[in-house]
Amino acid sequence: MSRLRWSRREGDTAEWKGGYTPYDLVKELFIAVGVVMLLAVLLTVLFSSPDDRPSTIAQWSRQQPVNFVTAGAKELAGTSDTATYGPPYNHKSDGQHAAFLYPQKWLGVSHPINTANDFVIAPLNTVPDNPTLQRAIAEYQAAPEKTRTAWAEAFAKPLEEYETDTEENKTPNKAVSVDPATGSVTVKADKTGPVPTMMSGLLDLARSGGLDGSLLTSRQFFQTDYTKPLLFMADGGLLAERAEAQHLLGDQWGMMNETGSYPGQTWLWLYTVWYQVEPFKASENADILVMLVMGILSLAFICIPFIPGIRDIPRRIPIYRLIWREHYREHQVEA
Repeated sequence: MSRLRWSRREGDTAEWKGGYTPYDLVKELFIAVGVVMLLAVLLTVLFSSPDDRPSTIAQWSRQQPVNFVTAGAKELAGTSDTATYGPPYNHKSDGQHAAFLYPQKWLGVSHPINTANDFVIAPLNTVPDNPTLQRAIAEYQAAPEKTRTAWAEAFAKPLEEYETDTEENKTPNKAVSVDPATGSVTVKADKTGPVPTMMSGLLDLARSGGLDGSLLTSRQFFQTDYTKPLLFMADGGLLAERAEAQHLLGDQWGMMNETGSYPGQTWLWLYTVWYQVEPFKASENADILVMLVMGILSLAFICIPFIPGIRDIPRRIPIYRLIWREHYREHQVEA
């Protein structure tokens, strides 16, 4: 070790012979805590997420009765997104997959859901003192599966046309009418069997708030499992409308956003950007494809110290010498 470096170390540890100034550590602590608390409150008021009221099936059925009944008919027919999703809810599809990777299929059905029974029939069986509704349910359950599906699809078709016409600002399908006073939905269609009676009962149950409670499955004191209500609402249009208004949809970079006017986790742009480009944008397996891409990129980043050529870039482009120029200048003097 050079004499110059040794002398500097002695100077660093030499006794201070200058003046002293009184310092109140407790006072400084209280001032610091007060300033931090004030900033926390101010920033919370300015930048915190809004406390929006949660969506409910009762709200959905009152605001969008046609959309609710349409979703209910699809659940009954087994054609909704939840009914055809696959694991972990049912075996109707293989779920997200890429090449030989089928993670959803491998993990299996862990949260079984039969949309016709869980979303429609079981809740309707809880309605007391309604013999007409109970006879309709019995008739529906006694029919062959092919007949039940045909009834539900025949009932849902005019409703889907009505919603499409409304969205495109066309004259709505006259086979569907909504009573503005009661909110009841009437569908004029042939070969629908007992489905109109069942859907009318389901709409009444939903408007009363009873369907929200019927779809909760937890047996604990505190209700924490909202899977079924959320899936049912996701098959309709209420959640999609709220998400679009808050810029939370996938084509709105929703993964990295949050409710309100300000973006959330901006570091998630690296994940979200893949959903905006092909082939991921149009793929039904976008989720697993994006995760594979990010997994490969993350692995490559971890392996940078072991990749020839890339690991030598700092030596070939010595930017660090410019950043730490004072250190290297001092080192050269000592040498």
